[in-house]
Order: sequence, then C-alpha cells, then structure tokens
Amino acid sequence: MVVGDVTTGTDLLVIGAGPGGYVAAIRAGQLGLDVTLVEKDAYGGACLNRGCIPSKALITATSLKHDAANAEEMGIHANPAVDMTQMMSWKDDVVDNLTGGVEKLCKANGVNLIEGTAEFSGENSVRIVHGGEGQGSESLDFEHCIVATGSRPIQIPGFEFDGEHVLSSEHALSLESVPDELVVVGAGYIGMELASVYAKLGTDVTVVEMLDDVLPPYEADVSRVVKKHAKDLGVEFHFGYSASDWEETDDGIVVTASPAAADGGQAAEAEDEAEALELEADKVLVAVGRSPVTDTLNLEAAGLEPNEQGFLETDDRCRTDVEHIMAVGDVAGEPMLAHKGSKEGQVAAEVVAGEPSAVDYQAMPAAVFTEPEIGTVGLTEAEAEEQGFEPAVGKFPFQASGRALTTGETDGFVRIVADEPSGFILGAQIVGPEASELVAELSLAIEMGATLEDVASTVHTHPTLAEAVMEAAENALGHAIHTLNR
Repeated sequence: MVVGDVTTGTDLLVIGAGPGGYVAAIRAGQLGLDVTLVEKDAYGGACLNRGCIPSKALITATSLKHDAANAEEMGIHANPAVDMTQMMSWKDDVVDNLTGGVEKLCKANGVNLIEGTAEFSGENSVRIVHGGEGQGSESLDFEHCIVATGSRPIQIPGFEFDGEHVLSSEHALSLESVPDELVVVGAGYIGMELASVYAKLGTDVTVVEMLDDVLPPYEADVSRVVKKHAKDLGVEFHFGYSASDWEETDDGIVVTASPAAADGGQAAEAEDEAEALELEADKVLVAVGRSPVTDTLNLEAAGLEPNEQGFLETDDRCRTDVEHIMAVGDVAGEPMLAHKGSKEGQVAAEVVAGEPSAVDYQAMPAAVFTEPEIGTVGLTEAEAEEQGFEPAVGKFPFQASGRALTTGETDGFVRIVADEPSGFILGAQIVGPEASELVAELSLAIEMGATLEDVASTVHTHPTLAEAVMEAAENALGHAIHTLNR
C-alpha cells in the first residue's frame, strides 16, 4: 500500500463509467451489491461525451440545414445560415443533460462514485490515483471487478492528433468553425458519418480509403446506396490509397496519399493512378477505427493479458481468464457498439449477483447514421449459407413505400433472411430512412424466434416505413402485395 493511502473495500468494483460500466454499476446496485464505480474523465464515457451522442446531435442539425436548403421540389425555398457556435452549444447541452443524468442515476441506485484512474495492484485490489495536483491516491479491495475502460481513436504514423491540423473524431465534433476543405482518412462508419456532416455544412470533403469501397463490413448493395448519397453531397473518394504524410502550407495543409499495398486492398479505381496524390485541405480527420484502452490498468498485477488485438477475451458471462474479473464493452472486443457494452454490463452485474445470465449475440443489431442510415442484425444470406441454412430472402424497396415517398427519401430497401424450411428469421439488412429504428423489430423477431409468417401476418400501421418490414417478409414468402415477388 502506498504511504498515505486509505484502504477500503467493495463487493463490486467497476472501472469506467461508459455505457458498459455505468449500466453494470446501476444493475448491480439494484441487485443489492455494494458497488464502487471509478471514472477518470466524465460519466457516460466516450459514447455520451465524445462519440455516439454528440455525433448524432450534429447529424440531426446538419441534416435539418441540408434538407431545408434542398426542398425546392416540395415548394420550399430556403438558404439557412449556420451559427456554428450555437450549434456546438446546443450539442453540448444535449451531452451535459445526459451525463448529468447518468451521475444522478448511479447515486440513486446506491453506487459509490470515485473520480480517478484505477490500476490493479493485485488480483483483488486496485490503486486509484486521483486527478489534480495534491489529490493523492487510495487503495481499494474488491471481491469482483468489471473492467469497462472503453476505447480511443487509433492514430496512424505521421498523423498524431494535434486538434488543429490533424483531428480525431473527438476533435471533429467540437470545431469552432466550418473548414473550407477537409480530408477524411478512412471510409468506415465514423469517417462516413462525419464526412456527411461537414459536406452538409458546405465543406469540400475528400475521403481517402485503402480498401476498394466504403463501409467494408457491409454488403456491396448496402454500402453502394450510402456512397451514392455521399457523392451527391459532393464528397470525393480515392480508393486504394493510404495517407502517408502531411505538411503545413501558407493556406492550410497538404496531405499526401500513396497507393495502398496489394495486401492492404489495392482498388480497381486506383489502377490508373499509380502516382501519389497531394490533397490540399484546412484539416485532416483520421478515422481509421478505435483501439481498446488497457494500458492504464497494470493488467499483469491481476494476472490478465490482452490478446493480440489488445482486447480482454471473455466468455458469454463476461468473465476473463481470472474468473472474478470481468470485461464489458469495447475493451472486451468486437463489435464495438455502445448497446453491446450496455447489455454485457447488465449481464456481468447479474452474474456477480449469482443470477443465471449470459449474453446472446445472435440478435445484436448495428446501425450506421449515414445518409441514408444502415441497420443490420443477424446473418446475411451468404453467412446463412455458410452455416448450413437454406436461406429464403425477401426484399422490399423504399421506392415502393408510400410513407417513404411522402418524406422524399426513397433510396434503399429492407431485406430479410430466413431459414426456408422452418421460416425462422435469421437476419436483416436495412438501408434507408430510419433504418436504425426499423431494425429493432427484426432484432426482436430473431430474439423471440419469430418466423416470416409471424412478421408478415402482423398488421402494420399505414402509412409507415415499418410496412416495408412486413412487405419484405411477405416477399420472402412469395406473396408481397406492393412489389414483384421473386
């Protein structure tokens, strides 16, 4: 024990107050455990403070501006002015409201809150270093621990974040002015969401991606719709390139992008462009993914070791190799989704309390808040075939949806994948308006073991976008009304 430390004890220690950690702490408090939650930065973690919530706030604000300025077909003519300071202030108010709510909920459920950085000093103890000069430290003994330290943006060589010229996603969510030109490195979901945000604000956006398409995990017909919309917004793409260097100029910066190595995804679109590109910009946003935060934990002292990707491997009850130490959220591996972390946090707390709880990832949805949105859950057709199913696939285009037509957003579709012999729904892919909301119905269908008949025979309100889900199920059965059956 460090001289001057005060040692206390707790049933359950939770390290990190993001969506995984604070949910675990609250659920454990509800179950009667003595819970201590340690957070070094801000309650709500990266999601509420520097990720999910602020990005969606800006997506909403910039979409409102863009839609108002492009509604001539509806007889609306406008040229909205953007007050960037006020927009960021509104975004910050949304964040503050939610993070303040998290702290109140924790306290209301009897959770002991400690501000500081926790590192293991043994298998059943941590040292907590408090921030600020002269704040000191304390030691804490625990019976169980849940690690929920989250993730941070990945830096690439030569592009260390400075917040001025080289931005992380966190920096891009707090700019005080709209850049005239922006280079985005990475066409994953973070890069594509933020590229759309700034394109709608009038920025000339160029995306550099070493692979041959946007949103690599998604099927081509899904990502194609998003790429088309981004191009319509004026976003320029260079596939098969990686950012290799940058330098400051009198007018801003110049980013050098070199052809990617063959094993990095040399793209067909870049075959005729063997030379490096020099891209002028005001700023460069590096959005190539996130890495788990484990370097602050002194894992060796607890007998833990991350895998090659830096994650703490867990079983379906969120237990690591050290059974009384658990891991949830981004630090526990892909998919790195806030709602996945929350579910794991809930399960971990219940396991500590002796409940028969486990995580089932079969119905874990994912969403991308691009324009249009993407919502997916379960298996694709190809994945279903690989697992030995006989897939029945139904599809319904939003161009045939009355509600979609009334919103002016008709690109995209709902696709349902089911097991043909049994009718059980295995997965769904949605790209189009409100996809992040529509996917919930199909997540529930998979969770409860629903069939195509169950969804198709459920009466859906008219006119709604949700009718597209019903029609896709009917299409898989061969009797859709408002689209041609396969």
